[in-house]
Amino acid sequence: MVDKSEKFSWLVRVGYFSRAILYAAAGLIALGSSGTMADGTSDIFAALRAVPFSTAIFLTMAVGLAAYGLFRLASPVFDIENEGSDAKGWGKRLGHAGSGIGHFALAWSAWQFATGDAPSGGGAQEAAAGVLSLQFGGFVIGLLGLAFFIAALNQAKKGLSGDFMQRISPSAPRHTRTLGAIGYLARAVVFAVIGWSLVQAGFAGSGSERVRTLGGAVASLADNGAVFTLVAVGLLAFGLLSLILARYRIIPELDESAGVPSFRTLPHKRPLQTAGPHASIAW
Repeated sequence: MVDKSEKFSWLVRVGYFSRAILYAAAGLIALGSSGTMADGTSDIFAALRAVPFSTAIFLTMAVGLAAYGLFRLASPVFDIENEGSDAKGWGKRLGHAGSGIGHFALAWSAWQFATGDAPSGGGAQEAAAGVLSLQFGGFVIGLLGLAFFIAALNQAKKGLSGDFMQRISPSAPRHTRTLGAIGYLARAVVFAVIGWSLVQAGFAGSGSERVRTLGGAVASLADNGAVFTLVAVGLLAFGLLSLILARYRIIPELDESAGVPSFRTLPHKRPLQTAGPHASIAW
């Protein structure tokens, strides 16, 4: 009998698999673009249309990315990964909330492509324009940009320190640490570009058309040949890392009575055993 927690764990793993498709596609498209890349995440989804069974892939991504979004929102609400309630802990938990909202947006885009109602482009810019039209909207967009800068620093820290390995089963492939380092550093660059575009739109009044998403952030680096190539390779590596996480990531239970996840008991070491009753690992 599969309980609700185990079902949710499988959905989150589908989310990691969906994230793997998204980032690997972004990296491959960038590498194959010879320095010119379409501006927008929707173009990444559009490129996946040429893949066999694309509708089934989009439906899977829609469900998986939405489940991953819920998983991330459970961090600020329930603190399921035991980040804590101090300033540092809340910073990470709010970052997870932002990640959750972002993945909901990606899930919606995947659903639109699955149902044949694909957006014509500029979705993020239109959303930003709507916020900017509100009182204090520029301030909100600017703060979101600062949040992305903080997230970029956190991604860079993960890549350099390797502390993301705390939440991965010791049975994961040996190259996981290397893929993570490359992938997280590339993601840090992308997040910094997105953050700068939001700060410009919110605080400098440069207009919503400057707002960047994943595809747009990579495209904006096209004139910086070496950086563009390194980021593209890094996003591909992050996609491969996400594929590994789909199987080996330790996912804590949503039940607060399960206690502190065991992967937090060794703050500077990779866990020597699975999380037992406090987390779920699919093999």
